[in-house]
Amino acid sequence: MASFDSIRDDFSLLDEWEDRYRYVIDLGEAMPPFPEEARNDAHKVPGCVSQVWLLSQRGEGPDPVIGFRGDSDAHIVRGLVAIMIALFSGKRASQIGTIDAEAALRGLGLVEHLSPQRANGVRSMIARMKREAAAALEQSA
Repeated sequence: MASFDSIRDDFSLLDEWEDRYRYVIDLGEAMPPFPEEARNDAHKVPGCVSQVWLLSQRGEGPDPVIGFRGDSDAHIVRGLVAIMIALFSGKRASQIGTIDAEAALRGLGLVEHLSPQRANGVRSMIARMKREAAAALEQSA
């Protein structure tokens, strides 16, 4: 999976929104397969128009590294999931709580191109990832 920094760099090279849109879809297609058994209500992100599933893995220790996997039944949303995973996955739980994901998306120029429903869905993904990190910190304390 691409890092968020490389995604940001790639976005800066794409002038047309159609090219960026295609790139977002490509990011989603490049994600590893999502486990079929995790496509359930426990992993579903409420508030998304499309179906979105997130799965987290916690590392060890008082401030564990959190890994995320995700999927969606919609191509563009799957790409947005990939971007959120690139932004949050592989970071310590305490770091995840401090990430300004909406500013990161504004930096990509994505915010103004998301429908209100998609923007709400992205906010729901962000909230879910931050809750997972906060829960990991609580359980480690």
